[in-house]
Amino acid sequence: MSGLTILLPPSETKREGGDDTRPFDLGALSFPELTSERVAVIAAARSVSSDDESARYALRLGPRSVGERLRNLSLEGAPTLPAVERYTGVLYDPLDASSAPPAVREWWHRHVIVQSAMFGPIAAGDPIPAYRLSHDARLGNLRLGSVWPGSTARALGSRGVDGVVLDLRSEGYRALGPVSGSVRLRVVSEGTDGRRRALNHWNKTAKGRLVSALGRAQIEPGSMSDLADWARTVGIGLDRTSDGWDLVAETLEPATV
Repeated sequence: MSGLTILLPPSETKREGGDDTRPFDLGALSFPELTSERVAVIAAARSVSSDDESARYALRLGPRSVGERLRNLSLEGAPTLPAVERYTGVLYDPLDASSAPPAVREWWHRHVIVQSAMFGPIAAGDPIPAYRLSHDARLGNLRLGSVWPGSTARALGSRGVDGVVLDLRSEGYRALGPVSGSVRLRVVSEGTDGRRRALNHWNKTAKGRLVSALGRAQIEPGSMSDLADWARTVGIGLDRTSDGWDLVAETLEPATV
């Protein structure tokens, strides 16, 4: 997996349903060497999802979302969707993956890896069911922070993830799968005076729009300089700074990408 690899977090919100003719199968996921870890996490998630009280504490669910615990009790044989279509919310909605052209979806499937709390790293095209588990879940004696970091690093290393590794994950999911040498983007807003400030609310939206634009452009950059050159030609602000890279949110408005 050389060239460009994009690391994304999952989303708490997920599309229901899926393809009944393609039921969930751990063997269909990328990085099959992580099967034992996946089995252990699924078992622990199922255990704490057995009743409302334990699920509220373990999965950090509120009164309106506690019913989502039931997803974890019926993963086996559940209908699936490609990960990039399963996740919804401010990062994934700009991709509009369910209606994207096949070539765009294929590009995402080759270049995008999602760091799931339940399944570890998975490819964007991997078929997954709806589930409920976040990076800060409390699973009794099993700690996600002990299960995923080392195994994720080994899996990505053995897969030959190199070239440009663009890490767009949040801190919690980055901790579950640290990748040495990855590039993090600081999403900023640029004022009329040229001063920049980091964004929180629109952070994920800008990242989603960038991944959408990359897929639709079908680019294969060999370096961050190549990526920045492409961004410049399409009007996206991706700039090297003294301590990293800035992504200018205003240059990723829908009308410009």
